[in-house]
Amino acid sequence: MEERRKAPRMRVLKTGKIVLSEKTPGIPCTVRNLSSGGACVQTDNHYGIPESFVLVVDGVSHPCRVIWRSTLKIGVAFDPTTDTRHAA
Repeated sequence: MEERRKAPRMRVLKTGKIVLSEKTPGIPCTVRNLSSGGACVQTDNHYGIPESFVLVVDGVSHPCRVIWRSTLKIGVAFDPTTDTRHAA
């Protein structure tokens, strides 16, 4: 399989939070791998998680967009130009 990532991802096991808006509580998640350009996050259920959101890892907010989804995991690309203000 051809590797299409611009930056290599490092395997990690970190707690994170998916933030949809300032008015809703964050959705807890586990960050499974991480790079400067994106991450793979695992959730109990990704029903209702939109295509754009903010991922908070180690106190750092990363606006991102979904690249792929599986049953429990979501692959995201960090995208500082993503408008996440209405991601709910």
